Amino acid sequence: MRLEEITDDNREAVRALRVRRDQKRFVASVSRSLKDAAKTAEANPWYRAVYCGDEPAGFVMLSWKPPTGPFTGRYFLWRLLVDKRYQGRGIGRDALTQIADLVRADGGTELLTSYETGEGEPLPFYRKFGFEPTGEIYDGEIVLRLTLPQDAGDG
Repeated sequence: MRLEEITDDNREAVRALRVRRDQKRFVASVSRSLKDAAKTAEANPWYRAVYCGDEPAGFVMLSWKPPTGPFTGRYFLWRLLVDKRYQGRGIGRDALTQIADLVRADGGTELLTSYETGEGEPLPFYRKFGFEPTGEIYDGEIVLRLTLPQDAGDG
């Protein structure tokens, strides 16, 4: 599993990724996500395709330390989508692990995300990974935090 930039060569294949029907209310499509990124440059969107072998299997988008807004200077997992054909293989967990490593390498000490409540909500997935509720609500969604301890080194 690896994260790859979205280019003219893979854009249509990545845009074709779909979650299961019962998950659609919880995660926007790749097309919607790319439109949101384009119209909200102030959120400092950073996005990648999640590849499994030679095929795109998912999509991830962060708001990477935006200079303004409700998450100023913080890392916010804006979208995480694993195509229905690839779910249940640990790809979401692996992508989240890579993202957490990238944020930590950039000096980040936490990664935030949010979710909408309801039947089939993604909370169990995030809790299993280590996210905890912050007590904040953003845009009607519950905000979660993953603490990213920095390596202590040899000291």
